[in-house]
Amino acid sequence: MTHPVRYWLMKSEPTDCSIDDALAAANATVPWTGVRNYQARNFMRDGMQVGDGVLFYHSSCAEPGIAGIARVASGTRVDPTQFNPQSPYFDPKSPPDKPRWLLLDVQALRKTRVLGLAELREQPELAEMRVLQRGNRLSITPLEEPEWALITSRL
Repeated sequence: MTHPVRYWLMKSEPTDCSIDDALAAANATVPWTGVRNYQARNFMRDGMQVGDGVLFYHSSCAEPGIAGIARVASGTRVDPTQFNPQSPYFDPKSPPDKPRWLLLDVQALRKTRVLGLAELREQPELAEMRVLQRGNRLSITPLEEPEWALITSRL
């Protein structure tokens, strides 16, 4: 039995991994490392499946916004950066025998024009999008199918 395709917005700082970096990677696939929020981790673990659509969002940069289209390319596995003391994502409280953090692979499909927050906010149909909610800082958020359809039609 196949699952219905779901849609996600995934944030990455372009200095860590930009849409250009992802497109240049082998098979245009990158491991989505560094998720250190339990809710975002649970979305990966419990909700995301191979083939799901992804809006690749650049955050913490001069022009934050949706910068590309991607898809979930693998199931979850242990994120090795949590065990590496040299990694900015090192978690000394995550034991190797009971790891806290996971990753999955994301395959970049295409770069788009940057669709910024101001333009997203101009669309009344997107008013409930999590990325537009005050105080939302999650790096992974689910999208409703109408949100995906509206956004991708404008890219």
